[in-house]
Amino acid sequence: MAHNIKAILLDIDGTLTNDEKNITPRTREALLKCQEKGVILVLASGRTANGLSRYAADLDLAHHNGVLVCYNGAKSLNCETGQVYFEQSMTVEQGARVLEHMKNFNVAPVIDHGAYMYVNNCFFTIERDGKPWYILEYEAHSNNYKLCEKHDLAAFVDFRINKILNAGQPEYLQQVAQEMAAPFEGELSAMFTAPYYFEFTPLGVDKVRALKDTFEALGIDQSEVMSFGDAQNDLTMIKWAEVGVAMGNAVDEVKAEADYVTGSNNEDGIADALEALVPELLA
Repeated sequence: MAHNIKAILLDIDGTLTNDEKNITPRTREALLKCQEKGVILVLASGRTANGLSRYAADLDLAHHNGVLVCYNGAKSLNCETGQVYFEQSMTVEQGARVLEHMKNFNVAPVIDHGAYMYVNNCFFTIERDGKPWYILEYEAHSNNYKLCEKHDLAAFVDFRINKILNAGQPEYLQQVAQEMAAPFEGELSAMFTAPYYFEFTPLGVDKVRALKDTFEALGIDQSEVMSFGDAQNDLTMIKWAEVGVAMGNAVDEVKAEADYVTGSNNEDGIADALEALVPELLA
């Protein structure tokens, strides 16, 4: 079946990037060719705009009307013009209540503001592959932030927040996730975005909510959209797009909803799917 694709949605971790957090040369070349044919690339992630900037630069989004969808859909903006298409944040009071509640758990809350990621303890670690992992240092550096410690984040926050990330040991997070989220049911969204990350965002925020406003502004119809993803927070955009593609490393729920399952993020799965489904964009 032929598809008239005018926009491609790309999750980042586990989808656009390989396990080393890089875009492979073949995948990059394929996506650059799509842009040359007028296709708009949309990077849709739980990351902040800072955290997406490296990949936006790799794909030259600033010269091709590219779009960033950040915080799992709490904000979307145009890389070329800076125009904000959609933004939704927690109230200051909601953010402070979440941060106060997190004091009851062995997790490391993280909020971003300006050039900084604010945390309680820069040296918070979890165990990974049998070794201590300084997860907050990793999160800050991979997203182009400096780290700043605040003894009491709940008391510190006097600004609206797009999301609150909580880092922790995966097994522990699974045990306490329901208890962490319970006081905010019906008020905020709470979800895993990685085994070691449990996040809070404004209620109703997901990648598709931001995309509807974005594509309306760009004059692109849902029937002209292809999406790629691997994790649970990609499910809505996999189901919503005309063509939803699951990576070979995707969770079973995503594969079940996808129109097509491609190779993994380490096997140029994006390039393979583009060649199979829309070869005219790579000609």
